[in-house]
Amino acid sequence: MHFTVDTMHSGDWTAVRTIYQEGIATKNATFETDAPEWTAWDQGHLSVCRFVLRESGNVTAWAALSPVSKRKIYAGVAEVSIYVAESARGKGFGKILLKILVESSEKAGIWTLQGGIFPENEASIMLHRLCGFRVVGRREGVGKMDGVWRDVVLMERRSKVAGI
Repeated sequence: MHFTVDTMHSGDWTAVRTIYQEGIATKNATFETDAPEWTAWDQGHLSVCRFVLRESGNVTAWAALSPVSKRKIYAGVAEVSIYVAESARGKGFGKILLKILVESSEKAGIWTLQGGIFPENEASIMLHRLCGFRVVGRREGVGKMDGVWRDVVLMERRSKVAGI
């Protein structure tokens, strides 16, 4: 299996958006119903810690961080987004990317990573646990999807390096 991990650039957006849409289609990855255009996505995510994993030259997974708040006190807290193409799931790419994301976030001074994950998305919960995240709690009925209230498991990882 030949793969590389690179910094995400705007030229990767078509492939990244396709993978994001695949995640949206599962109805267990996000409350979003459609992937935005590049400009909106770019503005909503941190300019650091954006990665794509290429398998045989093709983008098959991506990871990025978004700020949890505009308040200065939360500058070191970010929310994780990580998506793997349907055709590439089960190969360990999510774990590779999440480990790289954790390491690079610490170098960027981010002390807490968090993720809100549907409880039905057991693979994502396990992935985050394997990479040092812990369950903080469960937000019950935090949002509606297709007219049904959905819970979200809140997970976080506190750095032992950044922000100490």
